Amino acid sequence: MAERMLQFVRLQQAQPEKRKAAQRTGDFGEIYREFVAEAASAQASRCSQCGVPFCSVHCPLNNDIPDWLKLTAEGRLEEAYEVSSATNTFPEICGRICPQDRLCEGNCVIEKGFESVTIGSVEKFITDTAWANGWVKPPTPRVELPHSIGIIGAGPAGLAVAERLRTRGWQVHVYDRYDRVGGLLIYGIPNFKLEKEVVLRRWESFQQGGIHFHLNCRVGEDVTLAELRAKHDAVFIGTGVYRARDIAVPGASLAGIVPALDYLTTSNRQNLGDAVPAFDSGALNAKGKRVVVIGGGDTAMDCVRTAVRQGAASVTCLYRRDKANMPGSMREVHHAEEEGVRFEWLAAPEAFIGGDHVEGVRAVRMHLGLPDATGRQAVTQIEGSGFTAPCDLAIKALGFDPEDLPAMFGEKALTVSRWGTLKVNHRSFMTDLPGVFAGGDIVRGASLVVWAIRDGRDAADQIDAYVRALAEAPTPRGQGEAHGMRERGETFGARERVTAAE
Repeated sequence: MAERMLQFVRLQQAQPEKRKAAQRTGDFGEIYREFVAEAASAQASRCSQCGVPFCSVHCPLNNDIPDWLKLTAEGRLEEAYEVSSATNTFPEICGRICPQDRLCEGNCVIEKGFESVTIGSVEKFITDTAWANGWVKPPTPRVELPHSIGIIGAGPAGLAVAERLRTRGWQVHVYDRYDRVGGLLIYGIPNFKLEKEVVLRRWESFQQGGIHFHLNCRVGEDVTLAELRAKHDAVFIGTGVYRARDIAVPGASLAGIVPALDYLTTSNRQNLGDAVPAFDSGALNAKGKRVVVIGGGDTAMDCVRTAVRQGAASVTCLYRRDKANMPGSMREVHHAEEEGVRFEWLAAPEAFIGGDHVEGVRAVRMHLGLPDATGRQAVTQIEGSGFTAPCDLAIKALGFDPEDLPAMFGEKALTVSRWGTLKVNHRSFMTDLPGVFAGGDIVRGASLVVWAIRDGRDAADQIDAYVRALAEAPTPRGQGEAHGMRERGETFGARERVTAAE
């Protein structure tokens, strides 16, 4: 009903209740409590239902945000879930970890004096309500098809491919080196942002839908890419990027200097109840230590906030630019500040100091200058501004690069960019190996989960069209045509099938 909307003129923006810092730093639970239905409906009713919804335009998935906000305002939550899940494989995850302040909410057309709609929290509420009421169904197809796909990597990109192709009847097999499904959703993102049950219940649902998971399976060691290509009609590579970027300064080899992902994985495994010797020994445990995290992205924020919860004596974040130029979510920075993290803005490490073990990080103050060729302001050192940040544990959160997949998979025909990411045809998602597709971070470089989901869904459409085109070539000539198409790495749209009439 129209009168339910445009309530931003009388209702203020409100997030779900956030637990106080003193309370939430004592555990790893999510920091926001659940919306109650009345509050979610009221916040959804603040949407202006604008003619050009910039929230949707700036969402990588182009979610139909105004539509499911209106349905929520009207109390039609099951319909709201249907609309939300039509464009997003994991709305409950995006509602929790997407940087809405930079995407949908950050581009809301409501004037800033009234503040944007709380889109992420409503999205989370819709899907959590759907799970509670049994509206979320396994990806069960109407008709089983003989075609099969092998997916390398059980992260958001691979899972998005798996779900989309399984609903169309494909036989889907997912191969992953970890012992749980989810990739960085399980091992890289802390519980206070994404409780693991949220991911694990999707895993269970996917299994119920007939998706086969082969865990603790390293492609290149336990099975080769060539074997997967022979077994499946197509293969999708969605391994993500895991190799930590290093910092070439004196003392970088001292004990007590660790990559961010090693630290976060250890913490997440410990919270999952796994036996983790590196945590028990204290090597990757911040308790009682002076912690310095180097970096300014969301991974750095995950590290500083994890260290606080582990009982660190102090937590400092060094970032060479200022707060306004930080690549991470401003919302996450605000949470960290509330929890007692100290930020040293415009500070870059020069060296690690100590004997056998790190005792401090020597840093220098930086000055922001004019924009460089990339459009970002150049940074220069300020002479004589050096200082030392004492630390017992230094965490490097400088970003991630891809591993050498052609060498790992034993496939030299896989070509990579100068950044080490896989090269694909950006319309078809196919690599230089016929029938082998790729998407997500292994193609983009380290990016957002929502972009990995988008790539997975788009790649699934291309894979579907590709294999159907091969299968629907009924004549020898048609088969030859399809084989040539495969060798050229081309795909067909819905109206471009190879037919006998050709």
